[in-house]
Amino acid sequence: MLTKYDELICHQLATTFDHVYTSDARWTERIVLYGFDISGKLNFVTGLARYPNRNVIDAYGMVTIDNKRAHVVRASNELRPETGAGVAVGPFSYEIVEPLKKVRMTLDKNKYGLAFELDFDGTFPAYEQVPMFFRDRGRILEEARRYYQVGRFGGWFKVGGKTYRVDAATTRGGRDHSWGVRRGVGGGAWPEPWAQPGEVPQGAFYFMCIADFGRWATHVAQRENWDGQIWHFEGWETYPLGSKKQDQVLKLVSLEHDFQFLSHVRVAKSGTVTVKAADGTKKKLSLQRKTTFYPGFAGYDYYRDYCSGMWKGPSYIDGFEVDITDPEELKKASFLTETLCEYKCGKDVGYGLLEMVNVGKYPRYGYKGY
Repeated sequence: MLTKYDELICHQLATTFDHVYTSDARWTERIVLYGFDISGKLNFVTGLARYPNRNVIDAYGMVTIDNKRAHVVRASNELRPETGAGVAVGPFSYEIVEPLKKVRMTLDKNKYGLAFELDFDGTFPAYEQVPMFFRDRGRILEEARRYYQVGRFGGWFKVGGKTYRVDAATTRGGRDHSWGVRRGVGGGAWPEPWAQPGEVPQGAFYFMCIADFGRWATHVAQRENWDGQIWHFEGWETYPLGSKKQDQVLKLVSLEHDFQFLSHVRVAKSGTVTVKAADGTKKKLSLQRKTTFYPGFAGYDYYRDYCSGMWKGPSYIDGFEVDITDPEELKKASFLTETLCEYKCGKDVGYGLLEMVNVGKYPRYGYKGY
């Protein structure tokens, strides 16, 4: 079936844009924007995802204030037939102002008390992740691509009648855009009652650091088994747009980590990550937690009868507040955590993300099981 996207001169397959190359229901395309004020008083995350084989498109926005309360709005629509002129889900809209440089996410006024307009400007080039391809017992668990970009935000939030200005001078953040067959959080894996259950590992440890030091930025990610065996690593050092080195990338080849955790939830409060580059040089990054958000509340976990990718009818929206100081609430949505940190490397000071999944057994840090 023809859609407006078939007008573009960018076809890659001998078919139309109304479907993807596979019928796998897990196929997902997702954009995420996240940021925080360097004081640690406020953080935010917003994004949208489309599930062409489920006929679903959904979006979310979440603002967390003073590490105490998260304000959430979630919306889900029928993907086809198209009902909007642009990329929109209920009161949410997404605009590509300048490809690979500037995008805008808006949440219009609604009855749930959260609204915003956020402009993201890339300060570093967008860069590709190592392609993800993992199998288990012959079944593809993950086959996906992603790019990231470090930048600054401007705009505003309205939360509970109060307006917060987003100042690029004091706000740090980034974005990512991914597509492919996904698993796990964010609607990637749904129960299949007639299929053989997947194995539950004794434990798993994954983390990703994206640190913006102004003159340079570091991205590293590592996945480990419960006993510390590494089964995936990726890492780069990149340089700002407009600089003489903007087209250069320094490949990183390994890392060592040493984290300290909060007592009530598996969130790192401080730590060090020492990275080794292909040229043999090493850098030690020290991190200190400023603020944390939990994507599970926004739809990355099943919470309050909702999960991203879930069919909720042709038009759905909800909104609520969560007390994130309540341990019982965190248990429902703390599988994936996003901690915004201050980073130090020698005399350089930067800010950025520490994303983490830490579940089950991991003796090195004192965790004995689920």
